[in-house]
Amino acid sequence: MNDAPNHLQGSTEWVPLPDGRRLHAMVLPGPVPSSPTVPTVVFEAGAGAGRSSWALVQPAVAARARAVVYDRSGLGRSPADPAGRTLARMAEDLGALLDHFGPGPYVLVGHSAGGPLVRLAAAQRPGRIAGLVLVDPTDEAADLLFGSRFRHAERIALGLGLALAALGLLRPLFRHQLALLPEDARRDMAREGFTTGVLRTQRRQARTYLDELAHWRDTPPDTGAVPVTVVSGGLPGDGMDRTVRAAANAAHAHRAALAPAGRHVVAAASGHYVPLTEPEVVVREVLALLPDGHLRPSP
Repeated sequence: MNDAPNHLQGSTEWVPLPDGRRLHAMVLPGPVPSSPTVPTVVFEAGAGAGRSSWALVQPAVAARARAVVYDRSGLGRSPADPAGRTLARMAEDLGALLDHFGPGPYVLVGHSAGGPLVRLAAAQRPGRIAGLVLVDPTDEAADLLFGSRFRHAERIALGLGLALAALGLLRPLFRHQLALLPEDARRDMAREGFTTGVLRTQRRQARTYLDELAHWRDTPPDTGAVPVTVVSGGLPGDGMDRTVRAAANAAHAHRAALAPAGRHVVAAASGHYVPLTEPEVVVREVLALLPDGHLRPSP
């Protein structure tokens, strides 16, 4: 399906992968002419989300830099991956996408389950990464992720989601998030974001995701001196009660404190979906990592 000529997320580009798969990306070129020292900003969405989830953030970032959104295999318009959906494989795909768009530098922005993906991709080649912005990320420092209660709840949620998708009843549950999006991105997400294929991809990701993340508790990815900003939601909700929210934010503060140039920011009016409810917070933190950006406040 072709995009409208003036789609707010830019023009489509298909990114070839070494094994023959392709990833669907959309690119806003940023200022023209642009300086080669200004990083390209690449956005990584959450577990079952695609490029449209960044529609309120990407265009504002593109006022200062080239801004790229994409769909992981099996999400959005990217065909499914016949192999596994491990953290390692998804990070390899992201690394190949970065290779496609040039040597860098890059600022990587990851939401939710996309947070560990951008950390792993950055650790594989930290020399080309100018900064990381982790938006309400999943983080291995949160002990409750690895208990039987959380895993049981995840299995139930994914099974229920698949059943609702098959009945065409999943999209109405997200009507409030859809209503926040601009029209073209809302149309894309409504068409692509609530299918049985998306839920099957989520289930494949979930098979190994937490086990891989558990190994990071002893051997986390080393991102070296890369600046890291962690943005937390400030409110419970979106499937996170007060206990879960407190544990998540404590883990986020810990992650920022471990980084040589770490910063922890709380989006006080948001739950988990900060890119939709307070996109200006994410935009501000991304722009602060670009040359001539505002001086980063002390963490």
